[in-house]
Formats: sequence, C-alpha cells, structure tokens
Amino acid sequence: MQIPAESLSDGVILLRRWWAGDAEALHRLVNDSLDHLAPWMPWAVDGYTERDAREFLMLTRESWLAAETFDYAIVAPDGAIAGSCGLMARIGRGGLEIGYWLAKPYTGQGWATRAARLLATEAFRVGANRVEIVHDIGNHRSGAVPARLGFTRIDERPTQLPGGTAATGRVAVWRLTAP
Repeated sequence: MQIPAESLSDGVILLRRWWAGDAEALHRLVNDSLDHLAPWMPWAVDGYTERDAREFLMLTRESWLAAETFDYAIVAPDGAIAGSCGLMARIGRGGLEIGYWLAKPYTGQGWATRAARLLATEAFRVGANRVEIVHDIGNHRSGAVPARLGFTRIDERPTQLPGGTAATGRVAVWRLTAP
C-alpha cells in the first residue's frame, strides 16, 4: 500500500497530519471534553496532561514514518482543531482500521461521518481492500457512523484493547470492502 496523503478535505472539514506545535491546542481540547471522552477513550480516564499531548504527537510522527498509523487532526471550518482520526494498519494485510473522536462542542454535526468517509476513500486510493471500524457496543453514536456510510456489521466480540469508564468489554466490527 502507498502512504496516505498528509491532508484530506471534503470542502467542510479538513483532515491534516498532526503537527508538533499542536500540543497546547490538543491538551486544551481534550481537557475541555474529558467527561465526554473518558467513557470510551482509556487515555482520557485519568486526565490528559500537556506531556500526554506532546507524547501523542511524537508517537503519531513515528507511527506515520513506520507506516503503522496515519493520524490526522480534524480541523473545523473556522480553523480550530475539533478532534482526531486515523487509519491504522492493525487488521491484517490489505486492511486499514478507522478510528475517530470529536471534542464535545463538535459532536452532532456529522463531522465524524465526514472524517470516516474521507479516510475510507483515501484507504482505498492507497490500495486497501477493506476498511473496518471497531467500537464498544455501548457507544451507539460511534456505531452510527459506519452504519451511515454503508459498512456492514460483521462481528461482535470481546475487546482486545482497554476501554474507557463506560466500556462494556465487547466491540462491534464493521467492514467496507473496496469498490
């Protein structure tokens, strides 16, 4: 597979690679939404420091260069960072997994769906034969995204990764195959 583009846009939102200079904005964004993120994101359960933000940004750079994970900032039309999303090469040869989160003020506007659509399109452009979205079965809002985009729910299983404070320990797996 090829490396994904460093920025993607649908004319409303912009997905761009995270920059080292985003640490302060990321820290503030996450901390303003801890109550919204902690139920589903294990990294938000015990708070989120500026050091956590810097470490995440360093990891995103290393993971991009290693072609393991391609993380993007979700940028709102006004230029503010609204959340994060990415493509992860962890579901086997030829597949990429999509992950996403939005800060609380940016939910309910269709931006997670827009971001996932952009990522799925880019995944197929770079050579993926399938894209998956995995979410805790209790996170209904996250599950609405793949349903809206025409993914097929293919599995429900115990999670292999830690969850947030509301995690059920079971995940739904959705798949979209290349056109």
